[in-house]
Amino acid sequence: MGRPNVQITPLPNAFASEVAGLDASRVDDATFDALYSAWLRYPILRLRGQRLDDAQLQAFSKRFGSLEYAPMGRISVAARDQLPNPFVATISNIVENGRPIGGLGNAEAAWHTDMSYIEDPPTASILYAVETPEEGGETHFCSMIAALAALPSALRERARSARLKHDAAHDSVGTLRRGHRHAASPLEAPGAVHPMVRRHPENGREALFLGRRQDAYVEGLPLAESEAFLDEVWRYVALPDAVWTQQWQVGDLLIWDNRSVMHRRAAFDAGARRLMRRTQVRPRRGDDVAPQRARRHPPTTPD
Repeated sequence: MGRPNVQITPLPNAFASEVAGLDASRVDDATFDALYSAWLRYPILRLRGQRLDDAQLQAFSKRFGSLEYAPMGRISVAARDQLPNPFVATISNIVENGRPIGGLGNAEAAWHTDMSYIEDPPTASILYAVETPEEGGETHFCSMIAALAALPSALRERARSARLKHDAAHDSVGTLRRGHRHAASPLEAPGAVHPMVRRHPENGREALFLGRRQDAYVEGLPLAESEAFLDEVWRYVALPDAVWTQQWQVGDLLIWDNRSVMHRRAAFDAGARRLMRRTQVRPRRGDDVAPQRARRHPPTTPD
C-alpha cells in the first residue's frame, strides 16, 4: 500500500496530540516508526474515525510490543489461550442475559495508572470506542511529568528516594477484586513496590509514579507518616494546566503512556451503553520497573 499522509497535531496542552490520515488496520513500518516517535514526545495519541475488529486492534497494538493478557476472571490459562483474542479486554456497563459483558460498569473511576500493582506494569494502554453514551464517560488524563515538576524542591527530592506499594486488592472504581479481601490497613494491602519517581527508559523524562491513592503505602514509614506524605504529594497531581479530557466518539482510538500520565473516567448514566475494547503492552526487557521483585498479582477484573 502507499504510505498514508499522516499528520500529527499537538492538542492544547503539552502532552497529547491528534493523529490524522492513518488507518490503524493498515500501517506500514515507516508510518508506525513516525507514530511511535510522536508517542515518545506526546504520551497520548488520538486517532479518530477508526473501524477495527478485535483482531485488527490486537495486531495494531502488538506493534508497540508484546501484549498483556486481558483479565478473564477465573478462566484457566489453557482455556484463555484458546480464545481468538485473549489480549483484548472489554470495558463496558452493558448487561446481556443478566450478566455484564465487561468490567468497570458506569461508576466514576479514580485517578490511576493501569495495573501499577504488578511488578512490571504495562507501558502502553490502547482503548478503542465501539459504543459511547451521549453524556458522561469522558476519560481525563493528567501529566505526571508536570506533577513532578510542580512539587516543591524538598518534596521532590524526598519523592525521588521513596518507594511506594501499590494496592492490588481494588480496581479503579474501588471494587474489591475477586480473590482478595479488604486489608486492615495499607500496611497489609497486597501489591508491588515501585519507585515513586521513575525515569522513562526511552525518552529519559522523569515522572511521578503513584498508581492510585487507595491503600497506597510508602515503604519503611509509619502509617501516619506515609499517609501525610502521600496526601502532600497528591496535592500536586492533576493541576488545572496539566489535565486533558477525551470526549469519546465512536471510532476513537487512544494510545497512552502509563509511564507518563494517569487517567480517570467520569461516571455516566447506568441506562446508557458504553462499549470499549482495550489492549495493554508489556514492558520490554530492561525497562525501568520496580527495584525489587515483588510477587505478581494477576488482575481478575479490568483496571
